[in-house]
Amino acid sequence: MAVEPATAAPHRTVFVDTFTDGLLGPEVPMLGPVADGGHIVVNTAPGCWGPMITPAIRGGHEVARPVAVAGAEVGDAIAIRIKDISVTSIATSSGNDQAMEGRFNGDPYCAAVCPGCGDEWPATRVDGIGETSVRCARCGADATPFTFTNGYTIAFDEQHTVGVTVPRETAEGFARDAARAAGLPDGSRQNPILTFAPHDLVALATRLRPFMGQLGTTPSTTIPDSHNAGDFGSFLIGAPHRYALSAEELQRHKTDGHLDVDAVRAGAILICPVKVPGGGVYMGDMHALQGDGEIAGHTADVSGTVTLQVEVIKGLAIDGPILLPVADDLPFLAKPLTAEEKAKAAALGARHGVSELEASLPISVIGTGPDLNSATDNGLARAAELLGATVPEIMNRATITGAIEIGRHPGVVQVTFRAPVAALEQRGLIAYAEEQYGAA
Repeated sequence: MAVEPATAAPHRTVFVDTFTDGLLGPEVPMLGPVADGGHIVVNTAPGCWGPMITPAIRGGHEVARPVAVAGAEVGDAIAIRIKDISVTSIATSSGNDQAMEGRFNGDPYCAAVCPGCGDEWPATRVDGIGETSVRCARCGADATPFTFTNGYTIAFDEQHTVGVTVPRETAEGFARDAARAAGLPDGSRQNPILTFAPHDLVALATRLRPFMGQLGTTPSTTIPDSHNAGDFGSFLIGAPHRYALSAEELQRHKTDGHLDVDAVRAGAILICPVKVPGGGVYMGDMHALQGDGEIAGHTADVSGTVTLQVEVIKGLAIDGPILLPVADDLPFLAKPLTAEEKAKAAALGARHGVSELEASLPISVIGTGPDLNSATDNGLARAAELLGATVPEIMNRATITGAIEIGRHPGVVQVTFRAPVAALEQRGLIAYAEEQYGAA
């Protein structure tokens, strides 16, 4: 049940099993508030493909209802410790997409239109299986805004450690019992993508490593959930539908919660800006697996359970997310030096006039933009502002103690490097860095 975050007593744990209609913003009622230091537990629904073939869901994804955090004010930040991510789907379908002309107003993700009766965001029903099974509830027209160019259905083992893409007969079996196979939460309204039964890739085996494609805080104006980032958000600039924004409005209001960064997984700490009172922590779009870049546009979207712990950082005033990945996810050069490496470096420095090595620890600053170049520029600028450095200094640090990693093509990156401990202390981040990586 939604409450007024400013007046309700905070809860140590808030359980979430309801979803938005695909929109985020100040007008979306929040659950909670959860206490500063408390936990949020969510049964989340698949993000991309199911909502994409459900025109009544207006944002392109189906994310959990936001949760207010007690004491979080505009200009603060919220540290989110990802305690657990568990997949509950037994199979899913995905692949590269194509938008169906005549079934949307400028943007197939957030402005669907029935090609038969012209209804905006039409209610639909599922008749049978396959790519023509999503029908307008009013006129019966084929109403899906998307179909596959190349798609697959993938089944998971009971421990959710591996997956195998399956042939047509198996895919069609999943399609006939799609909601159960997808593990859709009771509150989900999406048409399950397993209904389409794609089977272009067969007998391909892979590993699972689940993470959250959407995790963040509420933007300060209405934004379709899949567009809460600089790349997808750029589609809103000058758009012909009601969710259009100017470039300045997008930059000011978005929180970059739609990351698709595969390091946003159990054990990581994600630090997010607060742009509305209470912050409004939300999540969705759980992925069972993904290679860097999500180059097909989509990956294996699944249902699952998520446990988070949240903590307010007063006055941090960041514009976008900061990530402290688990150590295994750090680029080679960004990993903290071992004791042996430090000893060798100290001896080398002493021979060359360096009396004391800089103490540093890893940090990853998220950058987004319409393309990878602009996303990289954004991440570099954010890192420089965070640490009180120049952009050229951050460029050097990312080159010799880190890397630029692609989260999502076309425009989400991680600017990862070892940052000076003194700068992390000044910004109130040192405890989180030491929690992840130990003392410098």
